[in-house]
Amino acid sequence: MNLWKLTWRNLTRRKGRFVFTLAGVAVGMAAFVALMTLGEALTHEVKKQAQGLGGQLVVTPKGWCAYEQISVLTGEQLPEAIPMSELAKIQALPGLKAVPHLNQRTAFRNRPVPAIGIWPAEMHALQKWRLTAGRYFNDAQERGVVIGSAIARQFELKPGDNFTVRGQAMPVLGVLAETGTKDDIAAFLPLAVAQAIYGVPDKVSFITVQVQDISQLDAVSLKIQEVANVAVVSDKQLTASILSIIGTVGAAMQAIAAVGVLIAAFGIVNTLLTAVYERRREIGILQAIGGNRSTLFGAFLLESGLYGLLGGLLGIALGALAAHTLGPRLTQNAFTAALPPSPLPTVDGATVMLTLAFSVTLALIAGLYPAWRAARLSPMEAIRHV
Repeated sequence: MNLWKLTWRNLTRRKGRFVFTLAGVAVGMAAFVALMTLGEALTHEVKKQAQGLGGQLVVTPKGWCAYEQISVLTGEQLPEAIPMSELAKIQALPGLKAVPHLNQRTAFRNRPVPAIGIWPAEMHALQKWRLTAGRYFNDAQERGVVIGSAIARQFELKPGDNFTVRGQAMPVLGVLAETGTKDDIAAFLPLAVAQAIYGVPDKVSFITVQVQDISQLDAVSLKIQEVANVAVVSDKQLTASILSIIGTVGAAMQAIAAVGVLIAAFGIVNTLLTAVYERRREIGILQAIGGNRSTLFGAFLLESGLYGLLGGLLGIALGALAAHTLGPRLTQNAFTAALPPSPLPTVDGATVMLTLAFSVTLALIAGLYPAWRAARLSPMEAIRHV
């Protein structure tokens, strides 16, 4: 009997113990895989929403919290806090285009829908929108809405149908082509119309700024803060700020997963130490027929590595299933609930390889002490059990 057959026979001899030890490794690895997959999916979603801003700088009121910064990316309701007079000062600066946003919320058929006031021409030039049905605004005063593709599908709306903004009926003028960003889940109307409906004729929520010479980004940012009483953040800083919050939450969850993995490692140690005690008779026979210490050490280390390999494979399958089925629910927290629905997370090849390597390495480390104990067992002590 070769070493592999001997190891596999020993591994499965106690089927109950084998199953429970393997389950411990699999559950720990499943948590590791699920959290990594969900974290990567969330990071990808935040970066995609940041790209949908259309500008390199975001002008906000001073003192905004992280949740309000996230709402810039998601189109959620925001306080109207920047006076139009400040917008005029920013517009007067050379080398930039400033596009204001008034983010509000309306209810349509008892469902909340973001209603965003914009300058139609400037926003169209900034976002390069395409329409799949109907037409765009003819002027900046036209009463009507252009809706995102997801809103059109959800409420089965088409051009000519009525849409209500704060109880006021407005015609649907057109439907935007799908962008994969917050624009898909919002209804857009001219800024002047939105300000009149929501009773804020002189305020906007935030301003997107497109800088003509990207090398002057920092200089433009400082200039805006000199002329207006506002805060300025770049799209990269905004993304980094949000990702740092998500990363903190993710690190806490990964720490919990690490505890599970460590418990699984201790389970392997306990299982193999028990096996060393139970197999003293076999160890004695192996030593009697010429088996040396390195063979015994290798046999127990191989057994430990197989726990890591099999547990890792099973954990990857369970983790992928958990990320696929539970991911949308787990990501609905205070900071991410406003993000538009994203594609279901999937486990990539790098995660699979990293998990397998981590699982096998951890199992081998866990098996070092039991293997050393088996190899150190003296022939006299082992023979007493023959």
